[in-house]
Amino acid sequence: MPYKVLIVDDQIMSRQLFESFVAASENYELAASVDTARVADIYCAGGRVDLVLMDVVMKDGSNGLDAAAQIRAVYPKVKIIIVTSMPDPTFLHRAKEIGVDAFWYKEVQEAPMLEIMDRVMAGETIFPDQPPVTNLGFARSTEFTERELEVLRVLAEGLTDKEIAARLHLSLSAVRYHVNNLISKTGQSSRTELAVNAVRSGITIPEVKKEE
Repeated sequence: MPYKVLIVDDQIMSRQLFESFVAASENYELAASVDTARVADIYCAGGRVDLVLMDVVMKDGSNGLDAAAQIRAVYPKVKIIIVTSMPDPTFLHRAKEIGVDAFWYKEVQEAPMLEIMDRVMAGETIFPDQPPVTNLGFARSTEFTERELEVLRVLAEGLTDKEIAARLHLSLSAVRYHVNNLISKTGQSSRTELAVNAVRSGITIPEVKKEE
């Protein structure tokens, strides 16, 4: 019997692409294709899904990594492949912590999706060595330290230096040092331009608050 695949992606073109992968192989059949991670675990109930192709950032605020963690905890036999176009390194790190089966970058894939799907269903775990390299102003994504990325992520939420310091348990002077260093390193004209372009580049994504 073919494996049943759940596609979770808020982009129509991405869903259609993944649907075409499923249709191209007799090893798979489409269980469902949805645009929100909020209902992903519901589709996995009752053994209706063998494999999930899960995007991370959804327009409705739901998060594919949160959904993957829930599925992994409740339905450990369901295979999960995280798919994203965002090079934010925390996505890759958290996916490994959750214990998903594979991680696939949409624009910089090292292997075709069908090959990844087949290998995952055969029991392999597949992760890239590192996120794809992108630029933010004059700097490449590989030039930022983990602390700088933490500050940049919170900065992208629109927080003040004082609020960033409280969130990350840093001194105010340390936050100002990192923000000024990021502006200098990237050649941005202001913290606002830095925050906006950090999100546009995909180097970092503002944290989406979890629903109560």
